[in-house]
Amino acid sequence: MAAPRPYLTHWGRVRSAVVWDALTTAMSALSTAPLIVLDAGGGTGGFAVPLAALGHRVTVVDPSPDSLASLERRAAEEGADLTAVQGDLGDLVDVVGPGGVDVVLCHSVLEVVDEPAAGIATVAAALRPGGLASVVAANRSAAVVSRALAGRFDEAAAALDDADGRWGAGDNARRRFDRTALVALLAAAGLVAEEVHGVRVFTDLVAGALLDTDAAAFEALVRLELAAAGRDPYRDLATQLHVLARRSG
Repeated sequence: MAAPRPYLTHWGRVRSAVVWDALTTAMSALSTAPLIVLDAGGGTGGFAVPLAALGHRVTVVDPSPDSLASLERRAAEEGADLTAVQGDLGDLVDVVGPGGVDVVLCHSVLEVVDEPAAGIATVAAALRPGGLASVVAANRSAAVVSRALAGRFDEAAAALDDADGRWGAGDNARRRFDRTALVALLAAAGLVAEEVHGVRVFTDLVAGALLDTDAAAFEALVRLELAAAGRDPYRDLATQLHVLARRSG
């Protein structure tokens, strides 16, 4: 199966370029095909639909009925066969059974759930031994930098010192992670980190108008994000952190 390159069709999708590259490369190395994929909190199917269109057996579990309705419409429009189930992280094993899947996606979920450790434990429980977890979470360092660049220096200082990396009462995220804390969270659930990438090291700092009008700049930004994603110190300044981890055992 060829790796999808959806971020090459519209500048906004450069935001997911790093995750797509790392995820599809890791999936291609797994021994079985098609793969059984579970997308926890997959929403409207930004990852699920392209993976299903490639022939993988994809189930999306999401708490929002509106998102699932949009997902099903999108899947029908693109000829992708997948399963949509309303639920949350605690329901994963009930949906697919213990050790029932090859790959679990858990993208932009840990920063909003009540108990991230319990959520990651269910991700691990749903995976077969040796299965792959793709986890994306908000990076606390990026919140400090972004608030400072916006001239909100008190909020930047709050995010710097807050135990959960929050900048104030108006912050929509319950928590953010640094690389060490995120890897440790996964390790406690039996998920061994193999790769950690920074997602959107530069993209959120670039004016969208530039990329809308300059295809060469868009392509250059994609290349830059891919090149910087695994390098310090750039990785630790990215808006999000992406961890590819393997279930032990």
